[in-house]
Amino acid sequence: MPANKPQLQDVKEPNLYRDVFPYVEFPRVVLDPEPVDLELPDDIWITDTTFRDGQQARPPYSAEQIVKIFDLLHKIDGGTGLIRQSEFFLYSERDRKAVELCKERGYEFPQITGWIRAVAADFKFVKQMELKETGILTSASDYHIFLKLRKTRSQALQGYLDIAKAALDEGIIPRCHFEDVTRADYEGFVLPFAAELMELSQKYDSPVKIRLCDTLGFGLPWAHTALPRSIPRLTQGLRKIGVPAEWIEWHGHNDLHKVQVDAAAAWMYGCCAANSSIFGVGERTGNPPLEAMVVEHAQIKGMKEGVDYAAITELANFARKELGFDIPTNYPLVGDDFNVTRAGIHADGLLKNEEIYNCFDTNKLINRPVQVAITDKAGLAGLKHWVESRFDTKIAKHDPRIEKIKEKIDAEYETDRVSAISDQEMFKWTEEVFGDELPPKR
Repeated sequence: MPANKPQLQDVKEPNLYRDVFPYVEFPRVVLDPEPVDLELPDDIWITDTTFRDGQQARPPYSAEQIVKIFDLLHKIDGGTGLIRQSEFFLYSERDRKAVELCKERGYEFPQITGWIRAVAADFKFVKQMELKETGILTSASDYHIFLKLRKTRSQALQGYLDIAKAALDEGIIPRCHFEDVTRADYEGFVLPFAAELMELSQKYDSPVKIRLCDTLGFGLPWAHTALPRSIPRLTQGLRKIGVPAEWIEWHGHNDLHKVQVDAAAAWMYGCCAANSSIFGVGERTGNPPLEAMVVEHAQIKGMKEGVDYAAITELANFARKELGFDIPTNYPLVGDDFNVTRAGIHADGLLKNEEIYNCFDTNKLINRPVQVAITDKAGLAGLKHWVESRFDTKIAKHDPRIEKIKEKIDAEYETDRVSAISDQEMFKWTEEVFGDELPPKR
């Protein structure tokens, strides 16, 4: 703890940062003349909120679905600790059943943690499930303290410290979720609260973790950004008062389209853990996509031996077929068209050398062979390949039905069409000429 411990500023009126958040206008970017230096920790990892924040965006998963997702998270992780933890709701019988089933798996990773309100009575669920760590909602901004909780800063702080002590008294690691931290008074509340938590940590000889929650997606990743929106300053300010990097976690939302880069910035400026959910599904605009953070980690730290990157594709297929996920066709990494080239000139280049238009070896790394969409340059061989890659069949290149499809395509380009033929068109024409003869690919 620094010699000058940060002191709570118990103001009478809330600090709503109207110069940054006018509300009747878009939020403003305010820059600081002094940049923040990079401080990438030696080890960084991912945590998962699919079963907590992810379930606030859709109908609840069944316990069996949760176990299957948990299995796939474990498969991607490969015992490496890259996907370090997964947090669970504990309130319903369904949630608790899911926790029990996942515990029975006996996996080291992801570790199972809980999430509760800042209410002492909720610890009964954490104790009942015999969890070693739980998240606790501790709202940090005056928007929440004054306008939602109707409390003063000192009242909120004392309540949060009481619940953290209650966790520590039970031998449970508290993970305090600093809700709405990107609108919070950093000097007047965030740092004093964090300093008090570090004193509790010393007193109990136990970790006390801090999750920085960008509740409305206001966080900005740039070195010159000013508080309260600055991810570099939010993270490094905690480090300067003695919070270990491994006790700091970032939790973002995608309201302003920065969710992934913000999570990566948190890593780059001193935060070990980035919270995520599968395919970004979370409350409102969602969280950092877990699969994107797995690939982001590989770009920053190098590919990690043991991680099953191809299981990302398996997870996407399960989400589509069993969970009802409507993953957009142009969604990165797992969308149907992710590595499909449609522009005719691009397709020509891709056929010569796939590195020209494929961002990495998608077949080797994530089990997604590169594909070329159909154009007037596809030829009979290209049409044969398209049909055989989507249906369980082998056909001759000069099959009359293939030639009929080619005639339809040629007719399109005779009218000066420049775009590729869509899969929807190809499926329609294939059905027209083949009828119901073709069984779908298994």
